[in-house]
Amino acid sequence: MQSVMIEKRQYQFERSQMRQLLMWLILLQAVLIISCGGETAISKDRADQQPPTSIPHVRYTIQVGAFANINNAVRLTARLQNKGLTAYHFLHDSGLFKVRFGNYSSKKAARRRAENLKTAGVIDVYYIVGPDQYAADKDELRENIITTANRYVGIPYRWGGESVWTGFDCSGLTMVVYRLNGLELPRSSKKQWKVGKPIKRRELAKGDLVFFATSGGTRVSHVGIYTGDNKFLHAPGRGRKITTSSMSNSYFKSRYLGARTYL
Repeated sequence: MQSVMIEKRQYQFERSQMRQLLMWLILLQAVLIISCGGETAISKDRADQQPPTSIPHVRYTIQVGAFANINNAVRLTARLQNKGLTAYHFLHDSGLFKVRFGNYSSKKAARRRAENLKTAGVIDVYYIVGPDQYAADKDELRENIITTANRYVGIPYRWGGESVWTGFDCSGLTMVVYRLNGLELPRSSKKQWKVGKPIKRRELAKGDLVFFATSGGTRVSHVGIYTGDNKFLHAPGRGRKITTSSMSNSYFKSRYLGARTYL
C-alpha cells in the first residue's frame, strides 16, 4: 500500500513538472511570434519623453550584382555583412536581384571603397547610387515607399530577418523599404520609434510607421508601414507572410500605441 502511494505521489509530481514545462514552452513560443524580432521593448511614455531626432539620408551607396538566381544575391549579401558592411538585397524593377551597401558622404568616397573591395575580390562590377536617384518631393517619396513595400507582400516572416529570400521580421522590412528610398532608418523597432516624429492618428499619411504593443501593456513590439485608407503593411509573425491589415481590426486597434513620421 505504501509503495502504491509513493508511486502515485511521484506520478503527480512528474505530471506537475511536465505541466509547468509545457506552459513555459507555450509562453516562449508566443513571445517569439509576437515580439517581431525579439527586440527589447520600450514603454510608450519613456519614448515620448525623449525629443525625436531626424534620420540621415542615404547619400552615396554601392550597388552590385544583377542576379536571376536569388541564391547568388543572398551569398553576396552575407559576404559583405561579414566584412562589417550594412548590406541588403532586393528585387529590382528589372526582375533581377541586386545588392546595396554603405552610406558615403561623396561619390569619390563610395568609389574608393568599391575599388578596394573589387581589388580584394569581394565584389566585381559595381554602380554608385547617388541622392539624385531618390525622390526629392515628399508626396512622390511617400508613394515610392508604398510601391517598394508592396513588392514584398507574400514574403514569409522570419524572426530577425531582413531578406527577401529567408524572410523579414517587422522592423527588418521597414528598414529595407526606407533605405531603398534613401532614408537610413535604424534596424530595430525600438530605435525606429525613438527617432521618428510623433504624429496623431488623424495625421497619418502614406509611408509613416505605425507601432503596436502586441506583447501586451504599453511597450513597442510591432511596427508596420501605413499605406492609406486605414491600412498598414507588415510582417505579422512566424508562420505567416507579409500582408496588409486594417487599423480597424479589433486585435490591432486595441494594441495600437502611436505613429511616427520621418519625412
